[in-house]
Amino acid sequence: MEIPSNNKIFILLPDGIGLRNFAYSNFYQLGITKDFDVVFWNNTPFNLKDLGFDEIKIQNAKTHPTTDIYKNARKQIELNLNINNTRDRVYDTYRFPFPYHTIKSCIKSSWTNWLTFTNSSPRGLKNIRAKIEQQERKTFFYHQCLKTLQEHNPALVFCTNQRPSLAIAPILAAKDLKIPTATFIFSWDNLPKATMVVETDYYFVWSNHMKKELLAYYPYIEEAAVFVTGTPQFEAHFNTSKILSREDFCKQHHLDPAKQYICFSGDDITTSPYDPVYLEDLAKAVSSLNDNGANLGILFRRCPVDFSNRYNTVLEHYSNCITPIVPLWESVGEEWNAILPTAADIDLQINTIAHTEFVINLGSSMVFDYVAFGKPCMYVNYDPEISERKDYIKMIYNYVHFRSMPSKEAVIWLNNPDEIKAKIVQALQKEQATNTIQNAQLWFDKIVAQPADQASERIWNAIQNIVSKT
Repeated sequence: MEIPSNNKIFILLPDGIGLRNFAYSNFYQLGITKDFDVVFWNNTPFNLKDLGFDEIKIQNAKTHPTTDIYKNARKQIELNLNINNTRDRVYDTYRFPFPYHTIKSCIKSSWTNWLTFTNSSPRGLKNIRAKIEQQERKTFFYHQCLKTLQEHNPALVFCTNQRPSLAIAPILAAKDLKIPTATFIFSWDNLPKATMVVETDYYFVWSNHMKKELLAYYPYIEEAAVFVTGTPQFEAHFNTSKILSREDFCKQHHLDPAKQYICFSGDDITTSPYDPVYLEDLAKAVSSLNDNGANLGILFRRCPVDFSNRYNTVLEHYSNCITPIVPLWESVGEEWNAILPTAADIDLQINTIAHTEFVINLGSSMVFDYVAFGKPCMYVNYDPEISERKDYIKMIYNYVHFRSMPSKEAVIWLNNPDEIKAKIVQALQKEQATNTIQNAQLWFDKIVAQPADQASERIWNAIQNIVSKT
């Protein structure tokens, strides 16, 4: 397929979410080798020129004052429609309480609720979507975007994340100039949660499973506009040149090469408020096994945006068996979304996986990171005694994205603290873990287009397909 004469592709980074997939992977270089002129339209604080990338910095990006209100109403309406269409109350669990602690938040929350109440129908949703676009076209940011696009005239604008409000104006500007637009669905759980904010001409999804979800939740999207590409986030796992020797990895992190290490992967405080309890339960089990002749350790990787001190007591008390490995993210501001990943953290993560036996967490996609290395995952599956509610874990695993499991045996379930020791022994016995790994691989195959290390290639093929037709 020939590259058209206009081969400039704008990669829109409305926030730092897309850095890992599209700046720290081989995505940029692959586009260059395909004779595209790749330019990052960069709204992050990071200077991508330092990495050798061509970029255009976005300055003073700001949404219309009412956009967040309409965006939040859109989410509530979509969740209401999902409940009506499926008769499934699971979509209620994706809602967060509205704030009312200030006069401003009271006004915004009341306005959102009123818009939701008066527009909870397909026609009402269409009106809300149109209102968002109408308001964003009034902004100074939109007119800045028009000017940038008129000056550079890219063949396509590709947005790396469908969720940020700040991506609406650039995409609208491109569409108004008849420049094709596409967006990437960032995460495996995004579509059931009604996180769609950006509306583009084309959509890139992880798998056929996600394509079916997209078309079901957004029936106004045509099937021909959806490309199954996979996601670049797993590509680094297949680059063996990045893996350090056991000796070097252990030396870097002051570990004992003779020990077998278990990774405990922490989540954010909202999703998993009792992670310190789970870490302590694991540490007790490991300590007991070590007292009986085992030689085990725990590598603790906290959620990169969790800077709380909630783990301190556990880490101090079990310092003989827990080694924290701090994620290599950089803080460029005070808000949680100003903590951004670095290229070095990708190397740290894949080496942590390579040099641990398995991972324990509360329902994260780390199951796919580990199965890419042929290793199992354990899911915590109990509410601790100190929990104020005893159905939280049940709610978590009832989320729609967990229903995609081909088999419940895709992970090892930790149903109570007393069985952790036995489950550790099971996971360490390769023949016992084989069934779990095989089922996890089936799940991985369903969620991510295979081969998983060729997602960037498929994305560029899709871009080439689009611009060649234009």
